[in-house]
Amino acid sequence: MASKDTMRMRDTAPSADGPPPAGRSADPQGRPSAPPPATRAWATRLVVVGIVLAALNLRPAITSLGALLEEVRDGLGMSGSVAGLLTSVPPLCFAVFGVMAPRLARRFGAGAVVCAGMAAITTGLLIRPYAGGTAGFLAASALALMGIAVSNVLMPVIVKRWFPDRVGSMTGLYSMALALGTSAAAAVTVPMTDTLGGDWRTGLVVWAGLAAAAVPPWLALAARERRTTPAPQASARVEAPGVLRVTRSRTAWALAVFFGLQATAAYITMGWMPQIFRDAGVPASTAGLLLAVTMVMGVPLAFVIPRVATRLPHQGPIVVVLGLCGLVGYAGLHFAPATGAWAWALLLGVSNCAFPLALTLVGMRARTGGGVAQLSAFAQSAGYLLSIPGPLLVGVLYQHSGGWGLPLALMAALMVPQMAVGVLAGRDRTVEDEATR
Repeated sequence: MASKDTMRMRDTAPSADGPPPAGRSADPQGRPSAPPPATRAWATRLVVVGIVLAALNLRPAITSLGALLEEVRDGLGMSGSVAGLLTSVPPLCFAVFGVMAPRLARRFGAGAVVCAGMAAITTGLLIRPYAGGTAGFLAASALALMGIAVSNVLMPVIVKRWFPDRVGSMTGLYSMALALGTSAAAAVTVPMTDTLGGDWRTGLVVWAGLAAAAVPPWLALAARERRTTPAPQASARVEAPGVLRVTRSRTAWALAVFFGLQATAAYITMGWMPQIFRDAGVPASTAGLLLAVTMVMGVPLAFVIPRVATRLPHQGPIVVVLGLCGLVGYAGLHFAPATGAWAWALLLGVSNCAFPLALTLVGMRARTGGGVAQLSAFAQSAGYLLSIPGPLLVGVLYQHSGGWGLPLALMAALMVPQMAVGVLAGRDRTVEDEATR
């Protein structure tokens, strides 16, 4: 077990996972010194702006595609199984590339990695509609998703480093911006495509502009990071990955499985829910609005849930309430998809708020910045890896059964273990207590 002095050193030492805490900088000899208050306030405001802009860009690449999936399938000649593979690409990229984020952050700094992530999203969204053929579309999508993956992992780290006493409220702000970007892309992609001439390529490419707007603040933060953290190699040794064995923590595994199951539900919803409504006779524009309603529920709830969660000794009751909303929503989609469409969209929107809760748990289940980085990378990478088969299996079941009965039964069945592991992940303990040598 690491000593208290060691824990304090990890908390106060400059780290490549983020800037020195409370806006502190270091002189060339590595001794921390407080910058002027105006500089500290400017940097804090810039971090807030950067976090909000980054969060706005972490889902439009996915939900804009979900709203136009039928047009993309027709334009590229995709089968239902290939479309299912397309909806599985996001969790695959998040699993593969997300695990690299802590190492990249130690080497280059978290700000620089997020900046590169925003640039990758911009480039991928610009190329994707015009890459030519399914393979090019998938490759360009993977580039954008790579940028999303590293940013996904590092956002909780940046929040923990800059706002250690406001993890709940800042995670809520980040989650609210993420939900806003998600719902906006779902709501306006179809009408915007129609306004711009009806070409699905135009409807997808416009989201590159939002991603480009997120690059400048992270460029400034990366430059500041380079000036105030002159020796990332030394700080990397302070929080050596070998000190904390996250895989020995039961809480880390429970959180990873919870993350994976909620991601499965979320990506099935984002990728297939508009198609479920369209197959039930709902117009395409209305189906997009229904997905937007599902996503926009996360805007207020993503701000409220993390704040409530940080005030509770056990987050299990929140997990159960969210899961029950999901079960009722899936039952409604099966028995009355068109007549109760708005109610089911609302309930599934509440259920999808398991994502901001999972992010909050990442910050709560570790005490140090290094612990949050390792737990975030492990929970998100392992979780997204677990979620890969779900959207693909839904596509296969849909194509071979000719309806949505079996896919919806699968989605409802997965909600039960999600509630069980979420209750375990919500217990009041930290991975340092379970996994530190």
